[in-house]
Amino acid sequence: MEAQFISRHHKHQPKANQCSSSVVKHIKAPVDIVWSLVRGFDQPQKYKPFISRCSTQGDLKIGSVREVNVKSGLPATTSTERLELLDDKEHILGIKIVGGDHRLKNYSSIITVHPEIIDGKPGTLVIESFVVDVPEGNTQEETCYFVNALINCNLKSLADVSLRMAMQDSIKSINRF
Repeated sequence: MEAQFISRHHKHQPKANQCSSSVVKHIKAPVDIVWSLVRGFDQPQKYKPFISRCSTQGDLKIGSVREVNVKSGLPATTSTERLELLDDKEHILGIKIVGGDHRLKNYSSIITVHPEIIDGKPGTLVIESFVVDVPEGNTQEETCYFVNALINCNLKSLADVSLRMAMQDSIKSINRF
């Protein structure tokens, strides 16, 4: 199933000086909760632990731009990102980094969210893929390793926040009775 989704939605065509990869995460929370967090282009800090603040202007639609402040500890302080793809029906979000003080040049990513059953309960399969230039002085392997580590941290946090929200929803349902 994962390979099918990757070949269908995650078609990056890296050039010679770029690397590309995809990361998969199974989350024990329903797809609507996970998607509500992922599609929040204007609030990535809700689940991305390295973002301290985000500002956007205007309606959230394809072409919208967000200014992101990165927490200290990473080799960056700001990132300017454009919403490239938003499909609520298929649960697909695509972004492209268009500026900032970091080394992720020509970075674009696609994240897809798919319903699945985990341990007999509604769960979510999340796939995030990217393509990025390999910075001067780095290898493709080093660049992919760094970006994969960042995405893995973000997806682990997404899983934690989604699970917490799902548990809160369950408690609210129980308290209604």
